[in-house]
Amino acid sequence: MMQTRLRRRGFTLLEVLIGLFVLALALVALTRTAAVEIDAYADTRERTLAGWLAQDILAETRLRSRFPPPGASSGTRRFGDRDWRFDVRIAGTEVATVRRIDVRVFDDADRDHALAQLTGFAGEDLSP
Repeated sequence: MMQTRLRRRGFTLLEVLIGLFVLALALVALTRTAAVEIDAYADTRERTLAGWLAQDILAETRLRSRFPPPGASSGTRRFGDRDWRFDVRIAGTEVATVRRIDVRVFDDADRDHALAQLTGFAGEDLSP
């Protein structure tokens, strides 16, 4: 006599646990990816603001004097709802009537790593 076995439909407990484990791993990976992207966005925003500030400082230096004297200066500025530090170095070039202007912008808390650096030129022969 042949016994017919009724097959039950559904998942075993082991299959459910393996499925939940795979789902948990995927969610952990997605959470990690989201955290990395948030950090990258914050870093990009910070560097963008620092770049804009460097452009502002360079433009102000050019507007203050067509032919600025050589030297160095530094200061702080509130920009984008935060405080920044900046350095401006003005140096001569091979052309006697042109000066090189280097601007570096730092986070107010970290004075060792410039977030933005910008170089421009000003001089008597560069008028628009």
